[in-house]
Amino acid sequence: QVHVVESGGGLVQAGGSLRLSCAASGLTFSRYAMGWFRQAPGKERDFVAAISWSDSRTYYTKSVKGRFTISRDNAKNTVYLQMNSLKPEDTAVYYCAASFQPGRGEIVPVREYEYYYWGQGTQVTVSS
Repeated sequence: QVHVVESGGGLVQAGGSLRLSCAASGLTFSRYAMGWFRQAPGKERDFVAAISWSDSRTYYTKSVKGRFTISRDNAKNTVYLQMNSLKPEDTAVYYCAASFQPGRGEIVPVREYEYYYWGQGTQVTVSS
C-alpha cells in the first residue's frame, strides 16, 4: 500500500522560512517524479513545484521561483520544499504528489491529472 505523508507545515511570519518534507512508502520512489501543489481557502489547488525522478530537472510556478526550492533524496524516499521569503499569499494547504515515470525521461509534470498518489496535506500559514 502506498503512503505519501507531508510534514513541516506551521505558522511563520512574513519573510520567514519553512521546509516541508514528504515521505513516500510502498512504491519505487526513484521511478516517480514528485510535485508540490497548494490550495488556499476558497481557491482551487494549484501547482507549485516539481522534480524529475533523477533530480536533474525542476520546474516552479512563477510566483515562487527564486524563493522556493524543491529537492529529493531517493535513498530516503523523501522530497523537500524549502520555502524562503514567505508571503501571506503563500498561506495554503500544501500537498505532495507522485507521478509514475515508466519511460525514465526527465519529466516534471505540472498538472494534477499527471499525479496518481497524493498526501493529505500540511497547513502553511504566513502572518503579515
